[in-house]
Amino acid sequence: MVVERHDGINLRRLATLLDMLLSSASRLCDRLVAAGMLEREPGRVDRREISLHLTPEARGLLAELRRDRRRRLADVLAGMSDEGRQALLRGVREFDRVARDQEESAPPVVPWQGSGVPPQDGAVGDPSAARSA
Repeated sequence: MVVERHDGINLRRLATLLDMLLSSASRLCDRLVAAGMLEREPGRVDRREISLHLTPEARGLLAELRRDRRRRLADVLAGMSDEGRQALLRGVREFDRVARDQEESAPPVVPWQGSGVPPQDGAVGDPSAARSA
């Protein structure tokens, strides 16, 4: 879904967005390429950089999964009482409001740009660096 949203993304950016080690993201891409879901293409600006693109099969699979998820959610909602749906809606709205408030008040996360091991205080970090267990 990340590659779908960011067509042509490079491996490093994908790893960052997925909060994965670069090597793990690379292995994931290898498996998706082998499964016919992902294509790698040399970058247009820098031929050493690889751009990632979904195959038509992957796009079709994502569309099918979304249709199935919508159908299942519609079935669940149809089985709920009006009161239950209203309570759910109130809860989701409150959840959204609190999440947005927290996101706005949170300090910006700056990727760590140094060399070696990143600081362990959790304030900044490079997702491709080693993590604690």
